[in-house]
Amino acid sequence: MHIIMKQMRKIVLALVLLLATAIGVQAQKVALKTNALHWAAMGSPNAALEFAMGPKVTLDLYGGGNLWKFEKPLEVRHWLVQPELRYWFCEVFNGTFVGLHGHFGQYNLGGIDVPVGRLKNLKDHRYEGYFYGAGLSLGHQWILSKHLNLEASLGGGWARTPYKKYDCPRCSPLLDESTYDYFGITRATLSLTYFFN
Repeated sequence: MHIIMKQMRKIVLALVLLLATAIGVQAQKVALKTNALHWAAMGSPNAALEFAMGPKVTLDLYGGGNLWKFEKPLEVRHWLVQPELRYWFCEVFNGTFVGLHGHFGQYNLGGIDVPVGRLKNLKDHRYEGYFYGAGLSLGHQWILSKHLNLEASLGGGWARTPYKKYDCPRCSPLLDESTYDYFGITRATLSLTYFFN
């Protein structure tokens, strides 16, 4: 699994650098933003760069994660990358858009008390693994000023996650090793956007 993740990181980095180089030449606008929902849900630093690729198309390169340890028994280390290609019905960075996103990342979660669905198992168990998948989203941006917008979006799709399950958040031998296919919400944003141009 570690070797696969290293290879995936190299491929993704090469693709992002290639896209950023190609887009940088043609970009009319570049925006920097952070997702308040990711901060609130996981306490995770996150940021995105969004590039205008034409009058109605943008590319959003989003990433975030926690790479440090919290007090026991909480374990919420993770990282994720989620690029999204967006089509705007009015003009870029103004109004409603639809997006096609991919996502991949790695996690080590446990000791979290969320009494909903499969997440309720996080209170007494620890899960570690990686995930990848894709989805569609619908969103809207409101212009606040020349350099600031407010964005909200919601997306759904699929994620496959090979994982390992342990009996408690920080210790114990391996209990289970399997793969889970998730269908549901895969993207949610409430972001403040700053424009460089």
